[in-house]
Amino acid sequence: MTEFLNVGRIVSTHGLKGNVKIELLTDFDSRLAKGCKLRLKDEWVEVESSKWQNGRLVLKLAGINNIDQAKALQWEYLAVDANEEVELDEDEFLVEDLVGLKVVTTDGKELGVVDEVAAYPAQDILVIGELMIPFVQEFVKNIDFDNEVITVELLEGMLEGESPEGEEARK
Repeated sequence: MTEFLNVGRIVSTHGLKGNVKIELLTDFDSRLAKGCKLRLKDEWVEVESSKWQNGRLVLKLAGINNIDQAKALQWEYLAVDANEEVELDEDEFLVEDLVGLKVVTTDGKELGVVDEVAAYPAQDILVIGELMIPFVQEFVKNIDFDNEVITVELLEGMLEGESPEGEEARK
């Protein structure tokens, strides 16, 4: 059975000819480029045109030719085959590639493996057991896919049982 991955959601119409504004749910807007086939309401639909306008992706989908047809699609998801290959640049990776990698601190302490990468509004979060580390450059110092290791630098007090500096003096 084919699994699908939501890559966009129709949030409103654009103009009178059936164009729709998209909330992008993928880092790869190429998945919604002209000529791409997308799953919409259990049917395949082709993207006739794709353009960015005022920070929002606007699509013209085959068979959607007026504003009434477009309005009927508001809040519907657009999906691709989850097994579809995505072309990545040399320094790019998929979030799911991080799951299972070992996490160590810059001073060599092993923290465990990445259980999941949780999507939060501000940034993604690496979840290692009960520990949650923001997936930002301040904390994530290196990702070594060859050795399957992520090196992180934590702030004092981030690890359970570790007291922040000065805590002893206040007791």
